[in-house]
Amino acid sequence: MIETSGVIEKEQGNGFYLVTLEQPAGHQCLCRAAGKLTKFRIKLLAGDKVLVEISPYDLTRGRITYRERNAGSGGRPGGGNRPGGPRRR
Repeated sequence: MIETSGVIEKEQGNGFYLVTLEQPAGHQCLCRAAGKLTKFRIKLLAGDKVLVEISPYDLTRGRITYRERNAGSGGRPGGGNRPGGPRRR
């Protein structure tokens, strides 16, 4: 498998995404989300940076294995279901 990074251009429907790859500059391939991404219901949107596995036999198809986290997202500190972190007893 060839592993490279890319950016999702648009959703094609039926679980397929059009991804523009970085390593062969400008190369586009049709990708599907891997099993763990669908199992844990990770959302993939246009503009997300992802890791893609491509078969050396068919360079037009691939599998999205990882979605990189957004560095600028305003995540809550602490965690839990309460604002500000979990309640301590």
